[in-house]
Amino acid sequence: MSSDPKLEDTLRKAIIAEPDAILDDKDVMRALVSANERLMGGNIVDLRGVAMERLESRLDRLEDTHRNVIAAAYENLAGTNQVHRAILRLLEAMTFEEVLRDLSGEVADILRVDAVTLVLESAQNDTAPAIDRMGEILTVVEPGFIDSYITQLRGGAPRQVTLRPVQMVPDRLYGDMAENIQSEACLKLDLGAGRLPGLLVMGSKDPAQFNPQHGTDLLAFFGGVFERSMRHWLS
Repeated sequence: MSSDPKLEDTLRKAIIAEPDAILDDKDVMRALVSANERLMGGNIVDLRGVAMERLESRLDRLEDTHRNVIAAAYENLAGTNQVHRAILRLLEAMTFEEVLRDLSGEVADILRVDAVTLVLESAQNDTAPAIDRMGEILTVVEPGFIDSYITQLRGGAPRQVTLRPVQMVPDRLYGDMAENIQSEACLKLDLGAGRLPGLLVMGSKDPAQFNPQHGTDLLAFFGGVFERSMRHWLS
């Protein structure tokens, strides 16, 4: 190494004063390694440089993973807050009709869905006056409809929560919104011993909002709270 410095005094002093700044700068270190390789000639392989490149690649992957984990954690926290707010709103209702209005109003807004419908199975042909008044929110269907709709007639036991993209949905579930629904969440409700099952469907215009690959824990919790509330109102 030459004892005759080729750097300007100010730059040389800055490097000597803060050598860590050089070591922490990947671009500078890469340039230094490349300069060193050129000095050694083309017939010599610098294993330290190869190892450094591999370590940099691993570090980049770890940083990407770290960012993805942080983003997923924030998204999960936001989803948890949404579900908690929706549940608290439902628990404030003083009447069954208020519950139904909140479902299609504030609860739908909190959960950021475009349509919410409560589906109840009944063997009776006639409907109660309260159901008639809530026809846009509450739909009464024949026994067996819920399991068939969840499984799409493919057989097998219906899951508690089903998330899926959809192309066509029945008007009886979403009314005027049916042609705009691109994905949906189906929450099967256990309304208690001796009662036919219920179903809470949430529809979205966004085809990516409800995807089979998404987690269902939060919606399962929401459905569990809602079905217990329904047992109270139906008792």
